Amino acid sequence: MGMAINVNKYFSPFKETSIAPLIIFRIIFGALMLFGTLRFISKGWIEQLYVNPKYYFGYLGFEWIKPLEGDLIYIPFILLVISSFFILIGLFYRASAGTFFLCFSYVELLDKSNYLNHYYFVSLMALIMVCVPAHRNFSIDVKIWPKIKAITTKQWTINLIKFQLAIVYIFAGIAKLNSDWLFNAQPLKLWLQAHHNIPLVGWLMQEEWLAYVFSWTGCLYDLFIVFFLLSNRTRPFAYFFVILFHLATWYLFPIGVFPWVMIFSTLIFFSVQFHESILDRISGKKWRISSNSKSLTKGLNKRLTIYLLIIYVAIQLLVPFRYILYPGDLFWNEEGFRFSWRVMLMHKEGHATFYMVDPKTGRESEINNGNFLTKTQEDQMATQPDMILQYAQILKKFYHGKKLHYGNHKFLIENPEIRARIYVSLNGRPSKLFVTKEHDLAKLPYNLYHRKWIEPFNR
Repeated sequence: MGMAINVNKYFSPFKETSIAPLIIFRIIFGALMLFGTLRFISKGWIEQLYVNPKYYFGYLGFEWIKPLEGDLIYIPFILLVISSFFILIGLFYRASAGTFFLCFSYVELLDKSNYLNHYYFVSLMALIMVCVPAHRNFSIDVKIWPKIKAITTKQWTINLIKFQLAIVYIFAGIAKLNSDWLFNAQPLKLWLQAHHNIPLVGWLMQEEWLAYVFSWTGCLYDLFIVFFLLSNRTRPFAYFFVILFHLATWYLFPIGVFPWVMIFSTLIFFSVQFHESILDRISGKKWRISSNSKSLTKGLNKRLTIYLLIIYVAIQLLVPFRYILYPGDLFWNEEGFRFSWRVMLMHKEGHATFYMVDPKTGRESEINNGNFLTKTQEDQMATQPDMILQYAQILKKFYHGKKLHYGNHKFLIENPEIRARIYVSLNGRPSKLFVTKEHDLAKLPYNLYHRKWIEPFNR
């Protein structure tokens, strides 16, 4: 059968195999991360996202992570440039991969306003790179310490990367199995129409049928592309569609370098011979597994390795499904939405009016959100319940102990109430009431429990 997959090939974690795919992936990962970091710096996004904000929306349990003050915030980005280059050339590899993982994760944990699925993906891949011996050939480390050179690796070191890529694709496909995406072609219908001015094909973007074609094609692609990549017979055709799909998303949507990361990372699915042929051309000599090549994981506790792999795999499989623990509409409540590979699945706009209420006098003051938040933060906060609660705490802390003028009188504000009236539009629907003024948001708990104060969503 054309789609036959050798199961034993993927479930023999300690079987020796060529290290070539791991080496190629290291070079690709280092190069893409170097380019991506330099691009981020050149766009001025450090200042925009990490210097200009007065307040930051930390992740639950990670609020203790704070931004470095002033120009010091550039330090982790400088370290990202250096460590990604060192990963590329294989210099001080373990320390470089660890530095990249820590710095990248630190930056992403500073403010959930900047959350993107592909940033989460990069953090996970960086963690994997710390754990695999991708420096044992074609690296500066081998030049410095020749004894570490090896031509084989354990199968799990390559299959773990394949698994992580498969998780992204398959869960992105599962997430598309919803009525808005399949039967309403939303939000693609909105986004494609915004490209009506593209030369030559702009008129096509306004056709409703095209949005449905993109929606269904995207869903089927994500659900099944990995299985075609695993088959030797279908892999070349599948990779052609990988390139076509990600070039289209890169051209139409502002998602940065993510399409290029997926295009080049997916090469890991190609055969050992394919990767060895690339190394042949780079080195100018034939790649061979020699009799004196060392086993990269010799001496590593197999049982411990298996336990750690099971834990990691279990987390990756279970976390995207945590949304089933919450009632209500996932896209409306966003409870369990992050870290679940729901890539470009909704278009949400909110209008949030906040009020500070003096509990002693009952007087209320409307708050200008722009005095506290950047435009990006304000847009994200207006539709995400956990950020709404965090913003309420920011406002309460700011106004507590302040003296405000009402006419000729001054009033000392103590333990102010923070209330809001928020309207949200989901996937092109008319705006609906999301939060009412009856709640003192500053008193509501910020935790993982279902937030009953959100108005129910009626389709």
